[in-house]
Amino acid sequence: MSPINRRDFLSSSACGCAFAPQAAVGPIGAAALADVGSKVRITAIKTFGVTLPIAEQMDRPYVFVKIETNQGVYGWGEGTLEGKAAATLACIEDFKEFLIGADPMPVEHHWQSMYVHSFYRAGPVIGSAISAIDQALWDIRGKILNMPVYKLLGGPYDPAGVRGYYHVNASTPEQMREVRAKAKQLGVTAVKGGIPGYFEWIETHAAISRAVKHVETMRANLGDDIDIGIDFHAKTSPSVASILCREMEPLKLLFIEEPCPPENVKAMQRIARRSRVPIATGERLVASYNCRELVELGIVDIIQTDINHVGGITALWKTAALTDASGVKMAPHACEGPIGGMATIHVDAAMPNFLIQEICSGVEPGGKEKIWADWFGFPAMRMMNGKFPLPTKPGLGFDLEEKQITRFPFAGTKPMARVFHKDGSVAAW
Repeated sequence: MSPINRRDFLSSSACGCAFAPQAAVGPIGAAALADVGSKVRITAIKTFGVTLPIAEQMDRPYVFVKIETNQGVYGWGEGTLEGKAAATLACIEDFKEFLIGADPMPVEHHWQSMYVHSFYRAGPVIGSAISAIDQALWDIRGKILNMPVYKLLGGPYDPAGVRGYYHVNASTPEQMREVRAKAKQLGVTAVKGGIPGYFEWIETHAAISRAVKHVETMRANLGDDIDIGIDFHAKTSPSVASILCREMEPLKLLFIEEPCPPENVKAMQRIARRSRVPIATGERLVASYNCRELVELGIVDIIQTDINHVGGITALWKTAALTDASGVKMAPHACEGPIGGMATIHVDAAMPNFLIQEICSGVEPGGKEKIWADWFGFPAMRMMNGKFPLPTKPGLGFDLEEKQITRFPFAGTKPMARVFHKDGSVAAW
């Protein structure tokens, strides 16, 4: 749909002004905003579980939400949560009671109500449900005010776009040189890879050497003019991570990500003290509050909260403000669907401490990227000259028809990877 006419919407005629007193009908607490509210009301919240018929989607059936209003304006959001799609869909249904009949404009009020009135502080399921709703509310807000969301946040910081990186799954020097050639052709200036295998709490010299050799091979074949991030994916213990970080210092990495489980703050602090490699973490954290200790203790150089889990645009923006005050950079995680990815770009574009944006795609587009392009009519989350271009349309900057995604019905929650060591003990992946 085209954005609502702002002049008509804000018209202050005696009987139908946009900011007329709110009717009594609505969720608990809505009456408090009557004098400052708009006449727009949320009439429906639709959830969509989407399962693509491709191996690339793995454990990530998408969780999308569409919020509709009595003015014909609607917004899209995403709360895809790996391994817990059905639970997130159910949680969004629970939040309907908080929103149906409410004015969508006071986004902060709705965020606080969902977070605080849930009583138990949000974990990944509640956080992802809030994320989806929050993104959709910001989409509506931007459309009503006829501005892209990043302009509502005070952006753009860089009108040329948002620097990003792709993932590298190459394992041989030849494959890595192919990635380098394609990256240079596209103007891509950064990539991310991982380390091979799964690690015991105390590891052998052979396993550690394989991991270091792999990253050395990446550096040698990708060249010095491409930044490289390495994701440990929290599958290394503090002792193993400390050794790996020290061994990889000469490679001048952009960062090492999740060198140990993120809930183990003191352990990550030990790793950071032993290494000069920038440390990044945060994709599993919910709300800005959960980033506070990492920032206050000076443990991390980069926070990677995910807009689909942390609490949407509202929480990602607050996290950026928190980290900026302490000289910590932001490199948001984005490994789910395209709606959350595009929403992230808006927040990135307004962050003074933004570093780089992830997208879990390869330098060459795959099956999911082709489906995304079909949905939106443009190559969603693909970079041009190493940057994600900024949208120009109001709200999140895209339109999406329900029939496009309902062609891929929800096939149920897909569990995340379950891996084990040779002795049968549980391994982190």
